[in-house]
Amino acid sequence: MNTKILLDESKLPRRWYNVVPDLPAPPPPPLHPATREPVGPDDLAPLFPMELIAQEVSGERYIEIPEEVREVYRLWRPTPLIRAHRLERALGTPARIYVKYEGVSPVGSHKPNTAVPQAYYNARQGVRRLTTETGAGQWGSALAFACAQFALDCEIWMVRASYDQKPYRRSMMELFGAQVHASPSPLTSSGAKILADDPDSPGSLGMAISEAVESAAPEDTRYALGSVLNHVLLHQTVIGEEALEQLALVGDTPDLIVGCTGGGSNFAGLFFPFLREKLQGRMDPVIRAVEPAACPSFTRGRYAYDFGDTAGFTPLLKMHTLGHDFVPDPIHAGGLRYHGMAPLLSHMYDLGIFDATAKHQRECFEAGVLFARTEGIVPAPEPTHALAAAVEEARRCAETGEPKVILTALCGHGHLDMAAYDRFLSGSMEDHTLPETRLDEALSTLP
Repeated sequence: MNTKILLDESKLPRRWYNVVPDLPAPPPPPLHPATREPVGPDDLAPLFPMELIAQEVSGERYIEIPEEVREVYRLWRPTPLIRAHRLERALGTPARIYVKYEGVSPVGSHKPNTAVPQAYYNARQGVRRLTTETGAGQWGSALAFACAQFALDCEIWMVRASYDQKPYRRSMMELFGAQVHASPSPLTSSGAKILADDPDSPGSLGMAISEAVESAAPEDTRYALGSVLNHVLLHQTVIGEEALEQLALVGDTPDLIVGCTGGGSNFAGLFFPFLREKLQGRMDPVIRAVEPAACPSFTRGRYAYDFGDTAGFTPLLKMHTLGHDFVPDPIHAGGLRYHGMAPLLSHMYDLGIFDATAKHQRECFEAGVLFARTEGIVPAPEPTHALAAAVEEARRCAETGEPKVILTALCGHGHLDMAAYDRFLSGSMEDHTLPETRLDEALSTLP
């Protein structure tokens, strides 16, 4: 009865999987905000290296992973698939719960899966400096680590709410050599404008993206994004490819795949390879996204073209959005505080390929504490959303007697999130409900 299902380094994936060719219809293209025409490579070249732009629009089913990237991946990949026996016993469920644990990476999350190739392709093109945003700090830590591997400078705008809540995430970024600013900041025109209107703004990922994009203007600088875009989701498919092999070793196939969603890269990385198998008739799992009730882009947002940032610097993306002006409440799952959703996932949700639900943070932290006390791993606040949904389904199985196989991704550990757990354990954590009037106001500014 294995607890950890491990793969040898020789099984490290050699290709990323691109789901787009297997979809029944292609996703809508990003549009230039001035012309409302599809953007081309020249429009994206000031922000991204050409090899990433090619991946963003690729029609190829598989893209080879460069050996230089695989060499860095070997520091922590393949990651373990954990059978949560002790959690199952605590729930008294016949369900079999599997957790793909990405917290073993150098920065404790799934984010280096895309940070490393992004830094590699930028360095190969001669870029010397990368700018980015970060919410909870997982992505910023990952890019700082990746830049250190390829001798790139790194400048990061961290959402003010998380900057204050998670000082040791900032320390980790600086440890890897990055320069970190709280966002909104007075260092950019977009940040200064926000602060002029609201000096106490808690910030948002949309605001931080605006600042990072604005600061990417110099010729030797490019911008890196930790979620949302196609090439980011592509890189994360190493998660699902490994999980497929690991489940095959124990003879199981999932009945339910569940993942947390902010921008969507962790969720996509887990389920895209399984969707390929489903579309080919080899399995038939239910696929479910779980988002915070305070930032419910799938379940309450509008599927429309919107900016990916607050200031309107990005192309228009067709996605489930709460409006680019929306500022989420400062929940502790800072990595899920984004107004939109990956356009590719939004397209797939619109096609009915998966379902979605929203959960309040106290229910999620309750699941996180249960997981920590049974399995010995402290989850980051973000994947507690997926754990809450997995626990909910496992309890349902306890009532029905169904021996379902439940698969989720624990996309990061919570060792630097203890202030959030302290608030939960002390009873001072609050749930935030998004009023309809506030949502309507944010959606009224859609372009």
